[in-house]
Amino acid sequence: MEISKTDLRLLDALQRDVTPSQDELADTAGMSRTSAWRRIREFEKNGILEKQVALLNPRKLGFQIHVLLAVAMVEHTDANRKSFEAHVQSLPEVTECYSVSGERDYILQVMVSDMDAYNHFINTQILDHSAVRSASSTFALRRVKYSTALPLSLAGLPS
Repeated sequence: MEISKTDLRLLDALQRDVTPSQDELADTAGMSRTSAWRRIREFEKNGILEKQVALLNPRKLGFQIHVLLAVAMVEHTDANRKSFEAHVQSLPEVTECYSVSGERDYILQVMVSDMDAYNHFINTQILDHSAVRSASSTFALRRVKYSTALPLSLAGLPS
């Protein structure tokens, strides 16, 4: 799918806030309401626009502990990878999971209410998994920057 500068303006507006009306979004992007609506549907069809969600404040909802958890596998087999990744998908405490290079195999972002909840989680859901050799926790003290917006001006798309 070809992405124009106008499309980038529309995508940028959408990723920052999906609540404006189609007229307002079209105005921001410099296109007609019909064109904006059509492009949004094309973005959805092509997987560029995956979904629209509300971002919640974890601390105000009782999630006081934010952990970056590095996990090393016992053995790098397809079966271990599939088993662990399927297991992680089932864990609501894990909000993000990345397969990574380096000394560890996965980095998980984990959100829990308190240290007791984290202790239970790490011991029963991660360290007890047969594919896991070890895990190392890094606790976030405070959030310095948080953004879900992609830097579209750096996307490297044709001018």
